Amino acid sequence: MVHVLPQLPYAADALAPKMSKETIEYHYGKHHQAYVNNLNNLIPGTPYENMPLEEIIVKAESGPIYNNAAQVWNHTFFFFTLSPTPKSMPSGKLAEAINRDFGSFDAFKEQFTKAAAGLFGSGWTWLAADDNGKLSIVSESNAGNPLRKGLHPLLTVDVWEHAYYIDYRNVRPDYLKNFWELVDWNTVEKRYEK
Repeated sequence: MVHVLPQLPYAADALAPKMSKETIEYHYGKHHQAYVNNLNNLIPGTPYENMPLEEIIVKAESGPIYNNAAQVWNHTFFFFTLSPTPKSMPSGKLAEAINRDFGSFDAFKEQFTKAAAGLFGSGWTWLAADDNGKLSIVSESNAGNPLRKGLHPLLTVDVWEHAYYIDYRNVRPDYLKNFWELVDWNTVEKRYEK
């Protein structure tokens, strides 16, 4: 199976000024593409050669195949959560679950932002659900993904420096503040309803 870089559902400049065209060109066009290329070069002749990304993430031992497969999946998931015309707040069952598990939407955003801002080094902060629909915030270093813990990812923010350095330099909190204005809660709700 050959993995490919998925086409974004918006133009490279559509998220500007919160996420610049240059950031999309480097982060999506170069970093994301490099993970796809690396994975395609690593899997021929291995048990992972014909597996979909999610299966590789769950089954592969830590190392280059896992890292590149997870980074392809994580980045795709991240970019497809963003929108130039996002629904700005959750509703329905997801909103109820956020209120139940975090107290309020504002409390959830505060906890999630604090986790993402405080993650040392490179990685991802996730909103994930267990099989019963209970929500949790999970921070993972490097290519970490909550699929390996049996959880269902709903939302993520990339806190590798390449995600924000062009636009925000070393000020991760400013990046996180603007991230919330790009999250499309329609997409997150559909993931929760599955």
